[in-house]
Amino acid sequence: MTRLFTALAAGLMLFSTPLLAKQIGAFKDWTAHAEGKGKSKTCWIYSEPVKDEGKYKKRGRIYTMVSYILGEKTVNQVQFTAGYTFKKGSSVKVVIGKRKFDLFTNVDTAWGRSKKEDAALIKAMRAGSKMIVTGVSSRGTRTKDTYSLSGISAAHKAIGKACGVR
Repeated sequence: MTRLFTALAAGLMLFSTPLLAKQIGAFKDWTAHAEGKGKSKTCWIYSEPVKDEGKYKKRGRIYTMVSYILGEKTVNQVQFTAGYTFKKGSSVKVVIGKRKFDLFTNVDTAWGRSKKEDAALIKAMRAGSKMIVTGVSSRGTRTKDTYSLSGISAAHKAIGKACGVR
């Protein structure tokens, strides 16, 4: 339940970006942001896919985010947003080099199952060059999104510094 609450907070952060958050910097294909002060400070990095594939007519916003939410003691939480509602009970597959991850879905987002899995995912993202995310919509449409990981290490380091997390 905590991960779902955090998901809602993370989603709100992204949509409030132009109004409230400060962009810390742009690092190739990733941007870093921060908002708030002290224990209520939140920092995150964000990227959109360089390629999205699937036989769909309409799709919402597609992105991935890594968040630090200090007030909730959330560090390195990875979120994928598909731009559609996932098939109930489905999972999302993430491939980075030889590493494979299986994430759970909730409505239009996918998450790691634990802090340990998020940490492993971040480590693979920082070491990789591209990330492929595949999912299935509630209508059975398969999608494949390819993200560039160029700049993620610098962006991740920037939010660590901004939020005082090492």
